[in-house]
Amino acid sequence: MAMSTSPTTPSNLPNETDPTSHPTAQGAEDNGAFAWRRDLGPRGRRAFNGAFGGYALDSYDFFALPLSMVAIAAYYGLSSDQTGLLTTVTLVVSAVGGALAGILADRIGRVKALMITVITYAVFTVACGFAPSYEWLLVLRAFQGLGFGGEWAVGAILVAEYASAKHRGRTLAFIQSSWAVGWALAVIVYTLVFQFVDEDLAWRVMFWTGALPALLVFYIRRNVTDAPQAAEQRANSTRRGSFAEIFRPGMLKTTVFASLLATGVQGGYYTLATWVPTFLKEERGLTVVGTGGYLTSLISGAFTGYLTGGYLTDRLGRKKTIALFAFLSAGCILVYTHIPSGANTLLLVLGFPLGFCMSAIFSGFGSFLSELYPTAVRGTGQGFTYNTGRAVGAFFPTLVGFLAGSWGVGGALVFGAVGYGIAVVSLLGLPETRGRELV
Repeated sequence: MAMSTSPTTPSNLPNETDPTSHPTAQGAEDNGAFAWRRDLGPRGRRAFNGAFGGYALDSYDFFALPLSMVAIAAYYGLSSDQTGLLTTVTLVVSAVGGALAGILADRIGRVKALMITVITYAVFTVACGFAPSYEWLLVLRAFQGLGFGGEWAVGAILVAEYASAKHRGRTLAFIQSSWAVGWALAVIVYTLVFQFVDEDLAWRVMFWTGALPALLVFYIRRNVTDAPQAAEQRANSTRRGSFAEIFRPGMLKTTVFASLLATGVQGGYYTLATWVPTFLKEERGLTVVGTGGYLTSLISGAFTGYLTGGYLTDRLGRKKTIALFAFLSAGCILVYTHIPSGANTLLLVLGFPLGFCMSAIFSGFGSFLSELYPTAVRGTGQGFTYNTGRAVGAFFPTLVGFLAGSWGVGGALVFGAVGYGIAVVSLLGLPETRGRELV
């Protein structure tokens, strides 16, 4: 079935690609709280809606696993290193999926690539619910990673190419905040499912609800188009979607240090996202409902952090904002995991700043990586660097799984702070891009 990505615009409507058709082009500069959204224009807002929904549901499907980890481990009789491997396989394979999606975005367009990634992660998340064995679950989760890895990069590029240079940081931060929305939805469904369904079946039900993203594809296909100017530049370029291009002498340094940055930040993040639910249940003895309450504090902080970080990245710059929250995230991990036993109320209070800091650091990623690469290879560059970081960072949760036996989950979680140190070092090799126009 042919996928149309360029619907005609009736002549009686404003020209959505003409900058003079936007309110800020002919009058005073718009600095309101939602100026970033008005600057997108009608087509850009539809692209924003599609990318926001895609990433929220991407998050939902990802968290079906860590939230169900204890039940899955009990069902199959798994050790902590085996359960950690489930997350690692997802993230390692997602690097392949992300890189391939980036090339597809540069070759066939952002919207078509976005639909392919959403369908892929939805289909294989549902399939995980039918896994007859641990080995099958491992394989199916790996295939889910193919779609999971590509969605964010493609959606972020799609919206970045509509956003103005002044507001690109906060615009992409709102896309990033949808991760917290999907996470919250997963926690709500998890709490309900595990309250009313036996654990042996409940984890399968969680995966089956992962079919929801497939509905989003209908909206994307009917309403979302690539940014006209970016599509034209991409079509006229002879250097599209090639790994060789992002490793050329002029781009090699950027690719290496951007990959290192993504490795550090995601190593720290996925360590926490994977093991905090287990830490709360096994070492703090919280019930399912109790765990959901503590995660609510963490997720509320995450959502607030994404939005706050977006505004800061446009004001302070990409590098300063990332460095600031790298230091704060590392500090939060050390404090959070060393709270004395019995002080569970303090865990609730500190969950908010932990979620805030470890999410705010991601706010500038969409704009930063988009600005580091030209249009012709933006998908390839962003897809490769972000997902290479995801793949290497994926070994952090596995290491925690191996160390948990001797250190305890709480003690091993401290290793996530190392990732944030790597991120700070990587910034030394990257330029500041705040205010840079996309070319």
